[in-house]
Amino acid sequence: MVKDGLFLQYSDFSSGQGQGAKRPRNGVSGLHLFLCMVSLFSFLSLVFIAHCSAVTLEEIKKKGVLRHLGIPYANFITGSGDGMDVELMSLFAERLGVRYEFVKTDWDRVFTDLSGKTFERADGGVLVAGDAPVRGDVAASGITVLPWREELVDFSTPVFPTQVWLMARADSPVKPLRPTGDLSQDIAGTKELVRGRSVMGKTGTCLDPALYGLERMADWVRPYRGPLNEIAPALMEGVADLVLLDVSDALVALQKWPGRIKVIGPVSEMQEMAVAFRKDSPELKEEFNRFIVDCERNGIYTRIVKKYYPFVFEYHPEFFKRR
Repeated sequence: MVKDGLFLQYSDFSSGQGQGAKRPRNGVSGLHLFLCMVSLFSFLSLVFIAHCSAVTLEEIKKKGVLRHLGIPYANFITGSGDGMDVELMSLFAERLGVRYEFVKTDWDRVFTDLSGKTFERADGGVLVAGDAPVRGDVAASGITVLPWREELVDFSTPVFPTQVWLMARADSPVKPLRPTGDLSQDIAGTKELVRGRSVMGKTGTCLDPALYGLERMADWVRPYRGPLNEIAPALMEGVADLVLLDVSDALVALQKWPGRIKVIGPVSEMQEMAVAFRKDSPELKEEFNRFIVDCERNGIYTRIVKKYYPFVFEYHPEFFKRR
C-alpha cells in the first residue's frame, strides 16, 4: 500500500514542472493517477489471492496440490528435505491424490500465512488487524497447541507430546531438580532456580518465558531472535545462563551435543503438538484426523516417530499408550 508520505514526496518532485508545462485540468497529475492505480491494483491483487486460495477439501483436490507451511525446526523439518512432519504431510497429500508442496515460513508469519489474517497479541489473546495472502493449506512444524493460537486456527488430533524444559550448560552451577513425583511441585521448584540468573526464550512461541511467569522471577529475560534450531548453540556460547527448550528440540540437542548441556527441570505441564488448519477448512482437518488414525493402526505413525525421535517413547510413554 502506498503511504501518504510517499504520495507527498513524489508530488513535490513532480511539481517542479518546466516552463510551459501545463497542469492537468482536473488537478491530478499523471504521476498521482499512476500511483493511485498501482495502489488499487495491489489491493485488488491481495484480495484476489486470498479468495483464490483453495479452502475446502474438494477445492484442494481440484487444484491438485497440498501446500505445507513449515519452519525448519528440530527433527520435524530438518531443512534437508525430510523430517517427521514432512513425511506425514507427504503421505497425507498422497492419500488426497494431490501433489505435495513445501512452503517455508517462520514463527512470526506462520499463522498469518495460514489464516490470511494479520494480528497482534493482546491480553493473552489475539487482536485481528487485517488481511494477508494465504500461502498454505496446512501448517505442521512441531506446533504446540496454545490458547491464543486456537483463536486463529483449528488444530488436528494431537500428533506429538511435548513439555517445556529449563536447560543449562553442562558446566553450570545450577543442578538438575530431583523429581518429587508431583509435576506441579517440580515445576515450582524448577522456576525457583531462575532467580538471580538470566533466562533465554523466544516470544510468540511455546518458549516464551512470559507464558510461565519467568519474567517476574529471572534476573534478566533475553529474547532470542534467531532460528529455534540455533537456540541450544546460543546457550552453549554463553548468551544466557539458562534457556527454555521443548522436549523435541531438547532431545535433538542432547543427541547432537552430548555432555555439553543438561536438563534442569520442567516449567510447564504436559502439552501437545498438532497440525494447524484454517477455521474454514473443517473437511480437510477431519480427513487428516482420519488419516492419522489409519497411520496409527497400520504402524506407519510409530515407524515415523521412531525414525526421528527414538527416545521420546521413554520420556512420554503415556502419550503413546493412548495411540
